[in-house]
Amino acid sequence: MRNTPDGLLRSETTRQRATFLELFLDLVFVFALTRISARLITDFTDGQRGVYAGLGQALLLFLALWAVWSVTVWSTSWLDPDNSIVQAVIIMTLVGSMTMAVAVPDGFGARASLFAITLVTLQIGRVVFFRVVGHGRPDPQQSIRILFWFGVSAPFWIVGGLVGDGRARGALWTLAVLIDYTGLFLGWPTPRLGARRLGVQTIAAEHLAERYQQFLLIALGEAIFVIGLAFSGSAFHTDQTGGFVLALASTVLLWRIYFHVAGGMLGTAVDRSRNPARLATDMAFAHMAMIAGIVLTGVGFELFITEPRGHLPPTWVIAIFGGPALFLAGRSTLEYQVFGRVSRSRIAGLLTLGLLTLGLLTPAAPHLRPLTAGAFAAVVLLGIVAADTRRSRRQPPETPAPPY
Repeated sequence: MRNTPDGLLRSETTRQRATFLELFLDLVFVFALTRISARLITDFTDGQRGVYAGLGQALLLFLALWAVWSVTVWSTSWLDPDNSIVQAVIIMTLVGSMTMAVAVPDGFGARASLFAITLVTLQIGRVVFFRVVGHGRPDPQQSIRILFWFGVSAPFWIVGGLVGDGRARGALWTLAVLIDYTGLFLGWPTPRLGARRLGVQTIAAEHLAERYQQFLLIALGEAIFVIGLAFSGSAFHTDQTGGFVLALASTVLLWRIYFHVAGGMLGTAVDRSRNPARLATDMAFAHMAMIAGIVLTGVGFELFITEPRGHLPPTWVIAIFGGPALFLAGRSTLEYQVFGRVSRSRIAGLLTLGLLTLGLLTPAAPHLRPLTAGAFAAVVLLGIVAADTRRSRRQPPETPAPPY
């Protein structure tokens, strides 16, 4: 560990690759995604909470965890991750995130207060720690901005965690999430200080890009975990084996769609952007949508592996078709951020999945089986991969051209 003489900021000699401590932190979020996925599977199968209520609750928990990870990644792409102070903050984040993750299964019940108090303590505590131990370096005003916004949302998180009514908790936490993400998106605008995004002075584009790519791989790994758990607990019937193979193939297609051209050029795009801090922030939101889509898609895998030939409840369509659609929406946004345009194949895929979802949610919908619905979703993804491959063969390699 070392202390940089320039006030904790990265220098040209700072390594661009993620440190082992950062990768260690990611293991906590692997566990967190499995807990969110397990909640959703329960909501889609036992109906105790209700699918729509369960989706809303899981989304709020996911957004809270994603905000913690995003701020950490932006910080380590701006600051030297080998500095002892920065490493201490990462360890604090690891402990706090793990505590939040273990609270997720009952995060809207008995452990709501644990989740909320840990979140607030972590978000505010690490900023205070960094400001005190770092003696205000490298940007004393930035810590004031962040503390101001976290201070505004903190009462809604804590009161929401302490109230006994689930609807009131949902309303309070929704407001808290909106406050937190408004601050993140706008750069924490604060009276007299204005707004300033993390890393606006300098940002390690290669490091930031790698961290986004790594987290997306984490989400794909969580989907593989769900696939393996679902199939290993099945009777290995022919239909269940078919669902297992289909789910694995769909996961490979998701990986291929993400990393085809745009997903592998994030660092170059940030380097070439006229406003790299804004592009880095917007990329976080695009990845947030993709990762949420992958988690929801994994829930769909569980459903059609365990009940491949059973009745297809209309709500299951939300996972089987809605998950890939959400992923494609995020991937299309990322493509625009990197190249300033969106492929027609992704727009066509989104429209197809949307039409299939609307058709299967109507009472007059044909009585498809879960496995058949999963096959339809896989065909849409396969069509996009085929279009990408055909375009790559016909056109010269494309270079990033961010719209801003």
